[in-house]
Amino acid sequence: MKNNSDLFYVCSLIEFIGREQKLRRSEVVRLMGRDTITRIYHFADVFHCEPIAKTANDFIERCSLPQGDFDNVASCRYTVPDYWTMGEVYERLIEDVCGDDEEHVIDRLMEVYASWIDKELSNYNTDFYYQSREYIYVCYQEGEILP
Repeated sequence: MKNNSDLFYVCSLIEFIGREQKLRRSEVVRLMGRDTITRIYHFADVFHCEPIAKTANDFIERCSLPQGDFDNVASCRYTVPDYWTMGEVYERLIEDVCGDDEEHVIDRLMEVYASWIDKELSNYNTDFYYQSREYIYVCYQEGEILP
């Protein structure tokens, strides 16, 4: 499974919502829940026709997502990657974790966002998020950032 545009959209939307609500991306996924994430994934081709801000706001309200205090954008000392860029980073990692098992893509999404790597990818003051997809995947498999 490569270049899954529906997965890319879901991950970008999660990133957008996380920034809007100042929540860790893992918290966005946890609060939205599997059913909502699955719905977004299955209807991504429809949702992407609307501005992402409108779709995000609809899900923020529908899921009653609270305002948090995690602001990795404001704390970034360098150029902030946009939400599409971060959506692509997560999409690629989830694709790599899934391999050819597209049937369990939502399970793998939930696992990746709930793992240690969410904290590392959300730290825009490091170079980790823009490393190669292969390196990020190996780090994920090993459970740590490798030298």
